[in-house]
Amino acid sequence: MTVSVLSAAKRLAARSGWTLSNLELQKILYLAHMVHLGRTDGAPLVHGLFEAWDYGPVHPDLYHRVKIFGSSPVKNIFQSYADLPESLEREIIDEAYVKLGKLGSGQLVHITHRPGGAWETNYQPNQRGCFILNSDILKEYLGLANVPV
Repeated sequence: MTVSVLSAAKRLAARSGWTLSNLELQKILYLAHMVHLGRTDGAPLVHGLFEAWDYGPVHPDLYHRVKIFGSSPVKNIFQSYADLPESLEREIIDEAYVKLGKLGSGQLVHITHRPGGAWETNYQPNQRGCFILNSDILKEYLGLANVPV
């Protein structure tokens, strides 16, 4: 089941106690999305596509919703979005938080900027709108010996 990126962000941010920044939310959700693609034969975790921006993969819908926080922790502005029910999607988001939630922005950027990875393959400096296809993300996942989530 594909979920709203804002419901997924709500779950992840709540799990952190509302301590994650926009950048951290983006990177952890991207990696959770990658794992979901890999574990479900290419079924996406969230609706829409991530884009290759200067600081890594970004989901534009999430970015525009939380950009008001800058680099500060994102607070709960997701009240109107449904909580995720018990599901594989919620399990993967929870697993991603447990494994990645304490790494910090720098380490998360390093992970998502793997040489030859989906972000690097689609990145064009100083441009937005460069979609990262789910097929490219899945290819990266399948090429990894050890997925960080």
